[in-house]
Amino acid sequence: MVKIAYEKLEVKIPSNINVHVKDMVVEMSGPLGSISKDFSHARKIDITKTDNKIILETFFPDKKKLALLGTIKSHLQNMIEGVTRKFRYEMKIVYAHFPVSVEYDSAKNMLHIKNFLGERSDRKARVLDGVDVRIEGDNVILEGVDKEKIGQSAANIQQATRIRKKDPRIFSDGVYVYRKYVGDEIEWKIL
Repeated sequence: MVKIAYEKLEVKIPSNINVHVKDMVVEMSGPLGSISKDFSHARKIDITKTDNKIILETFFPDKKKLALLGTIKSHLQNMIEGVTRKFRYEMKIVYAHFPVSVEYDSAKNMLHIKNFLGERSDRKARVLDGVDVRIEGDNVILEGVDKEKIGQSAANIQQATRIRKKDPRIFSDGVYVYRKYVGDEIEWKIL
């Protein structure tokens, strides 16, 4: 493999977004909110901001550095999407016999799943800060500007309703993601 001396990637910044880069921390604010991420774990990669671009550069990269460069670029693009259009995950409450009810405690950022498989105690899932939760019938809707926080909150909810030591083909109860939106466009769905 030929050694590359220099690699540079650019991310264009839309005109309605303010970006501030200092010590590998990128802060963005747009019409729908603000978000910041710390990329200090990315050693030997420089992040700078020019007029309307964020520039990622490194010298003598190997495969891992090139992969990390692409990952950081994807994170920055997701941040831009979040502050301009927002992310939304829709989760479906599925039950066969025992009717499951869900309540959200905004003071503690906890989602309580009640009567899951007829259990007397509630199952609890932590929702991260910056994620808005709405419950509409059998749907739990998560919205926010940070795609990582929404995804982790959805994973926490799904893990809280995980069934152990039973056949998953028969016991399919739980709370599952079935649609993902960027703005009003469907990014991913289950038919």
